[in-house]
Amino acid sequence: MDQPKIERLLRLMKMLTANVTYSVDDIADRLGMSRRTIYRYIDTFRDAGFLIKKSGDCIRLDKESPHFKDISQLVHFTEEEAAILKSAIENIDDTNHLKQNLKRKLYSVYDNKILADTVVKGKNASNVHSLLDAIEQKRQVVLHRYQSGHGGQVSDRRVEPFAFTTNYVQVWCFDPKSSSCKLFKTSRIGTVEILEDEWQYESAHNEAFIDIFRMNGTARTRVQLELGLLSYNLLIEEYPLAERDIKPIDENHWLLDTEVASMHGVGRFVAGLLDDIHIIDSPELQAHIDSYLCRYSKK
Repeated sequence: MDQPKIERLLRLMKMLTANVTYSVDDIADRLGMSRRTIYRYIDTFRDAGFLIKKSGDCIRLDKESPHFKDISQLVHFTEEEAAILKSAIENIDDTNHLKQNLKRKLYSVYDNKILADTVVKGKNASNVHSLLDAIEQKRQVVLHRYQSGHGGQVSDRRVEPFAFTTNYVQVWCFDPKSSSCKLFKTSRIGTVEILEDEWQYESAHNEAFIDIFRMNGTARTRVQLELGLLSYNLLIEEYPLAERDIKPIDENHWLLDTEVASMHGVGRFVAGLLDDIHIIDSPELQAHIDSYLCRYSKK
């Protein structure tokens, strides 16, 4: 979303939550927007989960919306999303007074990781909100009809959920059966049942290492890649956290020096850009790529 649009949305939100009620024509006149634009932005708020109140031609955001009642249930930004948001804000011209306002307002809920409005939608919304409730209440849950990625087995899993990954795609849980922390994909959960039993293994709740390619595990292996312009741009676009581990070599080449939890993520990236990437002193990755190419050539 571009900066002018953010500004217009913030100004509209301010008017729609003011103590004074405005008509759509009043808002359009004060903000210099068309009625059509006002209604399109209102639809954006509605899609984001806000409740809209109308009285004749007057309209406002209902402060009984879940956003106002319990914002903690609807905010969740991971480190990767925080990197994108921070980069977007910092790219705004320093002479623009709105930049400092945005930083002040958005970073006011930034405690090591930025928090901001992220509304869960789609078929997983109910399960994600149940998991959020369970985490807040520190209760165990049953993931009914969970479809395992290994062998396609479907089973009920009793676990202790305690954290999410980017965009609620996966949830970190402690699995008492295996006495370990695991990631469960929310898309593979049938339903979530919150139990009366409270957490029993909170001291063991630990998020395993997740690398810049979104692979997770306990092992860490260092890899170094020399990137050309194409691979550099694609890496930054697809994996924003990579920027922290990149240094320029010259005008058209960059060095990626990072740790990975698995060769699968970095391997897929490198395999698709072999003409633009040079592997440097990373024997495990080189062996992985060699094996991958060997298997591919036999198909």
